[in-house]
Amino acid sequence: MKTILSRQNILHLIEQKPPLVADYIKLEDQVQPNGFDLTLRDVAAMQSGGCIAVSNAQRQISNLNLLAFDKDQYLDLAPGSYVITFNEIVNLPKNVMALGAPRSSLLRCGVTVHMAVWDAGYSGRSQSLMVVLNPAGFRIQRFARVAQLVFIELAEETEGYSGIYQGENISR
Repeated sequence: MKTILSRQNILHLIEQKPPLVADYIKLEDQVQPNGFDLTLRDVAAMQSGGCIAVSNAQRQISNLNLLAFDKDQYLDLAPGSYVITFNEIVNLPKNVMALGAPRSSLLRCGVTVHMAVWDAGYSGRSQSLMVVLNPAGFRIQRFARVAQLVFIELAEETEGYSGIYQGENISR
């Protein structure tokens, strides 16, 4: 069994090439004792249904409509589901995976972020599902911290992630 990376381990890996996390807003605010806070880059509304099948060739991801922030970089979100894009680029070594969770302040506002496993070897600017459960809606500012990644060192190095999301959203 290996360990969950501490603040010191995370900072050390951020200094490596490629850095564990790049394009962060304010490192001293985002590195936590047991993880790294991810910030909000974009929010999109789903415009179509999707399909997941036995074969990835039949996969259809929902079409998205990017929402515009106001002049102060805020969005007012009605109850519902949204696809969010994080600001940070994550570069996981082949011996480190990550699990994500919403920040507790979001939960206290009736909002959650759902995340999948971040496989060792993944590199990209990831997306997740934000769900506004509060019937009164939710107001959020661009680059607000919305989720925390916890990094876990594996017992040994793996082949690494090689799926279709490798390198996602890096060019924008």
